[in-house]
Amino acid sequence: MQESGENYLETILILRQRQGYVRSVDVANELGYTKASVSRAMSILRETGYVAVEQSGNLLLTEKGREKAEAIYERHRLISRFLQQTLGLGEEPATRDACRIEHIISQETFDRIKAYVQDHG
Repeated sequence: MQESGENYLETILILRQRQGYVRSVDVANELGYTKASVSRAMSILRETGYVAVEQSGNLLLTEKGREKAEAIYERHRLISRFLQQTLGLGEEPATRDACRIEHIISQETFDRIKAYVQDHG
């Protein structure tokens, strides 16, 4: 899956936790994308089995989508904490950088970051 697809899934997960429901317009507003862009992305995520749309228009993560979103969000949170703990970065730059790193880091490196954060948390 491409970085943009992972960002969409993670955003749906976060918005659902925050407000209890998610519509395409919520995703567009959160990410600063056009509704048309989000609509195209949701169509692809539906076709690939990551997202379902209720009759009301609310977006739901499928089990496959939720698992992927939770894995990405875990990477985001732990990498952000790692950058804050080891480099002394503030929350904003650590969060911003973690959002980019989470998509390209190897599983081995992530596992070591996770162990470090858990041991030094």
